[in-house]
Amino acid sequence: MKLWADTDAINTAGRAVAVKVSEMTADINHQAKSRGTKAVQALRNAELEVLKGKRSGKKYRKYPYKSWHTAAAPGEAPAKRFGDLRLHWSGDVKSRDKPDGGIEVVAGLESGEKYAYYLEEGKGMEARPFVEKIKEKAMPEIERIYNRPFT
Repeated sequence: MKLWADTDAINTAGRAVAVKVSEMTADINHQAKSRGTKAVQALRNAELEVLKGKRSGKKYRKYPYKSWHTAAAPGEAPAKRFGDLRLHWSGDVKSRDKPDGGIEVVAGLESGEKYAYYLEEGKGMEARPFVEKIKEKAMPEIERIYNRPFT
């Protein structure tokens, strides 16, 4: 009795499996990038929530002295006066190829206002931190986004 393996059939099947795995990897990588975009949106929604509402700090008149503004107390998220801090944010999703064929996705949100850092860190005044509050508010939604099974 003789047994043999047809190498052409093995190579053809091996190539077919490799092609299918490559297609599935590309699809999963695309889904991961898409989830990064959704994570940025979750951060943006959390940012809008954290930076809205009334504050309990000092009250003072706004120029031209016809209306009042309530500033944020130290430790509170910054109060909205003109709305620039709430409006000027840009989201970015960066991906980097990994040696195993997968990708690493980093979703970020950045303020375009120069003074955001000073409010967060308290340069020249007591801090009005908001970055950690945004992360805490967005994290449950981001975890839901990334924990969904890939299709």
